[in-house]
Amino acid sequence: MLRFLTSLGLASVLLSSPAFATENIVFVSGAFRRTIFVKDLEDFVQTGVPQGLLADLIKFSKQSPKTVQGLLKTELPLPVVLTSRLLNTRIGEAILERATAIVHPLRAPKAGIPALRSALVLGVADGSGKLSPLSFLKAYPAEDMAVDIPQLLVLVKKASSITDLVRFFSDAPLDGLRGS
Repeated sequence: MLRFLTSLGLASVLLSSPAFATENIVFVSGAFRRTIFVKDLEDFVQTGVPQGLLADLIKFSKQSPKTVQGLLKTELPLPVVLTSRLLNTRIGEAILERATAIVHPLRAPKAGIPALRSALVLGVADGSGKLSPLSFLKAYPAEDMAVDIPQLLVLVKKASSITDLVRFFSDAPLDGLRGS
């Protein structure tokens, strides 16, 4: 099995844990920064009681705490090997590149693609074949994960439906590859 994983380039990923796990999600817009602590998310998932900025965001967005708690508990079943293979294709790279415009390590934005790939693969592996928001954050190899608010708003504007969201992440990367 180790030889198989090594041939896929997964051995080093699966056999080593990240130097850091995300402790803070930092929302950034120019000089503006606000932080949600991952510990607050974990506590919220357990207790259902939001704290700090999370409580403010839930209140401001007029979301039900139960709905947000349910989203944080959501698990998406994904096969580890297939996930890794997909993320290492040209299409996977293109999707990761688009996603890292929104989410990347705060102090090393250029390391966004490997950080995101690592978090997805390790998050699935650590979650026994399931990826959840918390398993993703626990596998993200940067203490502070930046979320670029202007880029997030561009995505939200373009993704008025799930169809638009799929199109945003698939059509444009595929357009660049079709001519190749």
